[in-house]
Amino acid sequence: MLSCAPSSAFIMGQRQRSGQACLWKRCLASAAKIGDNSVMSEPRTALVTGGSRGIGAATVLALAERGFNVVVNYLSRAQEARQLARQAEAQGVRALAIQADVSDYQAVGRMTEQILAELGGLQVLVNNAGFTQHARLEALLPADWERMLAVTLSGAFYCAQEAAAAMKRAGWGRIVNLSSLRALTGSDHGAHYAAAKAGLIGLTRALALELAPEITVNAVAPGYTLTEMNRQVFAQQGQQICAQIPLGRFAQPEEIAALIAYLCSEQAGYLTGQTISANGGIYLG
Repeated sequence: MLSCAPSSAFIMGQRQRSGQACLWKRCLASAAKIGDNSVMSEPRTALVTGGSRGIGAATVLALAERGFNVVVNYLSRAQEARQLARQAEAQGVRALAIQADVSDYQAVGRMTEQILAELGGLQVLVNNAGFTQHARLEALLPADWERMLAVTLSGAFYCAQEAAAAMKRAGWGRIVNLSSLRALTGSDHGAHYAAAKAGLIGLTRALALELAPEITVNAVAPGYTLTEMNRQVFAQQGQQICAQIPLGRFAQPEEIAALIAYLCSEQAGYLTGQTISANGGIYLG
């Protein structure tokens, strides 16, 4: 006698199709949420590490201009950081200057607690803290290597770990890691710098996968930029370097900051795990 009951294969097929339909609806709903959200419904808070000068300072001001409350993290430049915070406040947002060594996990934790207590949340992290040091391989000391990785790579990891927890609670977040052209091309006078910056690209990709879909994670790898950090190199080799750049000039910090600010916006919601190199065409990889 034939049974009229549906077969297990039929039931499984129905469930699979139902699951696919639900997934499709969720995808459409997520896309519909994006729309034109250029104006934030409520102020979001952005932490910029190493934010007292150069690209970091330009990023603080760019984010403040776009309505973000901003936190200027600094290691030793207290006066510059506080002055920058006042400039940001002139845009009508709230701003803090907080001293913390990002290579110290406990210091990062205390900084995050202060941000949450005073500003109520943390939705954007720009891992900009870092430094440059020109040295050939044979001249590099173990301490040079360890400090470079501690600030550039471990610091970014510690800050991301703390910030991601707050972003998950908010259901929204942006992380931007400042890598470098040298992460893509290598360097014959700073193996530790190139390695640390390349490590940031790997960290970016890993976090992008782990923290999706609420949090996007991207990296910016600037080329030669007119900052105090690069002043000595430009004084010695500026003309020679500039001749190799198809656009015929160096980047201004504000140009890199504008790219970072875009990656922190609603409009960049479909970008994650990417490394964008603003380098004037000197590297096309």
